[in-house]
Amino acid sequence: MMKVGHYFLLSIDVIINFAVKNLITSNDMPYFSVITPVYNRPAEVEDLLRSLAEQSYQDFEVFIVEDGSTVRCDEVAERYNDRLDLHYHYKENEGRSIARNYGIERARGEYFIFFDSDCVIPKDYFKVLKAELEREPVDCFGGPDAASDDFSDVQKAINFSMTSFLTTGGIRGGKVQLEKFVPRSFNMGYSRKVWEKVGGFREMFSEDIDMSTRVRQAGFSIRLIRDAYVYHKRRVDLKKFARQTYVFGMSRITLKLLYPDSLKLVHCLPAVFVLGCLALILLAIFWHWWAILPLALYVVMLWVSALVKTRSLKISLIAIVSSFIQLGAYGIGFLKAFTWKILLGHGRDIDEEIAMRKGK
Repeated sequence: MMKVGHYFLLSIDVIINFAVKNLITSNDMPYFSVITPVYNRPAEVEDLLRSLAEQSYQDFEVFIVEDGSTVRCDEVAERYNDRLDLHYHYKENEGRSIARNYGIERARGEYFIFFDSDCVIPKDYFKVLKAELEREPVDCFGGPDAASDDFSDVQKAINFSMTSFLTTGGIRGGKVQLEKFVPRSFNMGYSRKVWEKVGGFREMFSEDIDMSTRVRQAGFSIRLIRDAYVYHKRRVDLKKFARQTYVFGMSRITLKLLYPDSLKLVHCLPAVFVLGCLALILLAIFWHWWAILPLALYVVMLWVSALVKTRSLKISLIAIVSSFIQLGAYGIGFLKAFTWKILLGHGRDIDEEIAMRKGK
């Protein structure tokens, strides 16, 4: 009888210890794990971490993965150790996709959230996101980007270029869209079960679109959470912006080679724009100046739309320039890659893609 009582009490003790242990572990597990790769961006990381420290909902951890930077942000990260559940890691330069995966492998959250280092997060972002996930659970999600009031005029003009229906067809979270929403890594998240089945990001052009495509093909749900937006600085000058959008154009052909059905009409429009502008200019030179009127009408539409959105004459004029840079650079990159990789049959140059993705 004493032995039975002894084993009964021992069993109760084991059950209680197990429950307490799991309760502590559960309480210690953050709901979200924020993962941001960094390459030579200490000033941007400062702004990102400050905005995360000011969040109204704080059940998240933060992983800053420095991808072989020569200008490190470790001192910046150290200043926020007492304000955030912050984990700073430095690794050799292998590309931002590998850096993201490095963070995922060490994260404990139920959802992984991905921000670019040039993002600033509104203070209620995680409060809104948690409420939306409780209201309508989803496996993978993303939100739009916006321009903060303290952005420079050029940054605000670039933001217009990247979000206007007249330039991108609303595919980056606009209210009117020409394509089904695809989460992008400047503001994107997915659940742990997605990671366990689909894996992480591949080191390639447009790795976020590739990731979203694989998530959808695996049967997981994807949703745009419009109120979970971020302030996205992007490039601070038009030259860097041109380079970035040129790579975007090339990457669309890479995605076409990987997923033949992924290329839609909206993705071809910048190339059509480039060829159309060239045709109109030649017609105006060799036939009649009236041929340039369609292009002039488009400029007026851009200006009016930018003026209404930004309420600034200066920014709206810069937005015309940034819109032409975006469409022109993207279109040229698209046409070059299409000609070389598809028409001439050279296919992907993976070494070139990796070198460009490493920031070199």
